[in-house]
Amino acid sequence: MAESSLHPLVIEPIVKAALLEDLGHRGDITTESIIPPTQKAKAVMRARKGGIISGIDPAMMAFKLTDPSLTITAVAEGSLAESGQTLMTIEGSARAILMAERVALNLVQRLSGIATLTHSMVVAVKGTPAKICCTRKTTPNLRVLEKRAVRSGGGINHRFGLDDGVLIKDNHIAVAGSIRDAVERVRRRIGHMVRIEVEVDTLDQLTEVLSLGVDAVLLDNMDIPTLKKAITLVKGSCQTEASGNINADTVRAVAETGVDLISVGALTHSPRSLDIGLDIDV
Repeated sequence: MAESSLHPLVIEPIVKAALLEDLGHRGDITTESIIPPTQKAKAVMRARKGGIISGIDPAMMAFKLTDPSLTITAVAEGSLAESGQTLMTIEGSARAILMAERVALNLVQRLSGIATLTHSMVVAVKGTPAKICCTRKTTPNLRVLEKRAVRSGGGINHRFGLDDGVLIKDNHIAVAGSIRDAVERVRRRIGHMVRIEVEVDTLDQLTEVLSLGVDAVLLDNMDIPTLKKAITLVKGSCQTEASGNINADTVRAVAETGVDLISVGALTHSPRSLDIGLDIDV
């Protein structure tokens, strides 16, 4: 489940902002009061619970930004870790290690939680054609990291932002006056490379959308019998996506309807952070 690293230019502003938030105007007054500038240490980051590990590179960057001379070794992004497994070792300035510790842990714990939750959903739908994807329900300013964590867990990404695909939702339709008006207005504005997806709540809406020749339909909050009817109506004419309060208990049944994609907002808005700790190796 390994995933290629993000470019450092993408990660650095996120990590810098997190460090600045934590250090404040005066820096780490606890560490600087206790630890001499020349003190060296070795720290070990370990998984206290098994899961899929994500956020290794931003965590490493947190340490390196406090002291570039630190020596760091770590597991790969997307690794499957067992409880007790070493994820990272950091050697060098004790001050630098302690200053970056919380930011590094916050990132790798949350992102590993997302990757692990995604993996559990992917496993749950194994053997069906459905793919698990995330939404834009991400933590502000962490979207690129959280969406990468979804990929590390075996899922795929929906839109990164409002500018890379059209998704006409119920509120757009309400303002436009009808599904047809909304689709036609979009087609007059966008280029031929941009895909159009429309959210529908009923089979009647779905029938109207299919007559407009869109690229994908978002089948929102439909029960299983209705989802099955919707897939039959589509007949492979466009991509189908199911969404709406889908969880570990319901995702398999949704997948077995034959839907192409299952979008799960909980992957990024409600993950349980993976239990990971960092200790000075004395």
